[in-house]
Amino acid sequence: MNDQFPCREYPIAAIVAGLFLGFALLGCSSSPVSQSSAVDQPVSVGILIFGDSGYHLDYPDQDDFEDLFSEEQYLQKEWDDWVEDMRPEDEFEARPSAMSPVTGMTVTATGMDAISTAMKSWCANNAECDFGVMLGDNIYPSGATFGEDGQDDADRFNDILEVPFGNLVPDDPDYRTYVTLGNHDWESSRAGGFSQIGFLEQTDTFYMDGAFFSVKPPAGNGDIELFVIDTSMMLASTTVFEDILDENGAEVATDEVDLPDYFVEPMTRSELDMAAWLERALRESDAKWKIVVGHHPIWSSSGSKFEQARALRKMILPIMCRYADVYMVGHEHTLEIHTDDCSTALGEATPKPLVQILSGAASKQRPLNTNFMRYQEQKYPQQTRLFAEGLLWGFAHMQIEGNDAKVRLLSIPDDGSSASSVIFEYEFEHRSMP
Repeated sequence: MNDQFPCREYPIAAIVAGLFLGFALLGCSSSPVSQSSAVDQPVSVGILIFGDSGYHLDYPDQDDFEDLFSEEQYLQKEWDDWVEDMRPEDEFEARPSAMSPVTGMTVTATGMDAISTAMKSWCANNAECDFGVMLGDNIYPSGATFGEDGQDDADRFNDILEVPFGNLVPDDPDYRTYVTLGNHDWESSRAGGFSQIGFLEQTDTFYMDGAFFSVKPPAGNGDIELFVIDTSMMLASTTVFEDILDENGAEVATDEVDLPDYFVEPMTRSELDMAAWLERALRESDAKWKIVVGHHPIWSSSGSKFEQARALRKMILPIMCRYADVYMVGHEHTLEIHTDDCSTALGEATPKPLVQILSGAASKQRPLNTNFMRYQEQKYPQQTRLFAEGLLWGFAHMQIEGNDAKVRLLSIPDDGSSASSVIFEYEFEHRSMP
């Protein structure tokens, strides 16, 4: 309040006249005149969310040359894996298959091209898509290889990244897809992972700034900030145990360590301090919406990644509970939405839970494990599974309007056609403090 010119002594007409005469009235909270030259508009932004998109049949896994399956043998392998993973036998369903153009034998089908077409159609006809997030495992099976597998990385980047996902919203020259890497992107070598990062940094329709970074997409007008982390690198810096379930889908404690088969151990001080960087960047951010983007989930429903999730919860869940609004991930090839009330991470529940969007169904399918899901519901009351669907191809879209967000999960048919349908919607409120 300006004591020399108290607001109550000046009627509206005097204030307006005074503005033209240069009177200083900046402290008058009751004044109808804004201190800003423009009225702030609530942010309205649409975000495309997809992950685990890089499975292309022209780039086979080494196993495809060793396990040469007929259709009948493929179905038998699907059944064997289902039983080994302790899934209910009466729920068995095989993943769609296709003929490998390289080996001529039966392999798991990919939905990559159909998902690409479906997302382009969704953004052109149904929704606002101002930017996208790509959630890792962008190149199967092993990221860039520098030709060691007989494939040229320039062709690989073109076929798996640029052609399907480099022009998702062609009518918007400002559209960018913000990217993190997953464990498969690092599988051949550390240099291979950074080779992919370099390509994405130099390609206009994608955005990366090293292995982890923060960025405010222009469409958010400063209200939205992405905090992109490399969870493979984080997990390589800690101990992760083997995932073992009993016949009822319950977690079995073990001292067997799950050694990573990818080459992304932290090698610099900044890489080792990524969690501290995340906390500092979130805490100091002035954005309204703080979105953390990673590859590995903190909760999922297939029963095969729970030890990684447990380790990651220790590393970053308290940070996200204090400062973030939503966590976007892939890794599991499913579509899921979970919330965490933060009671375990912080000692007491927060007024609004942390939302996790899991969108990893962009090329390879994976089933759920309903035995494990029932166990998880009883064991971990702090988390709520709002929706989970496996054995499908799909993607997600989130629309932010001011303080509110609506997430839609969309799937496409198994026949590879690209007509998408909304299978779940969820609305939630902004929770972090700017």
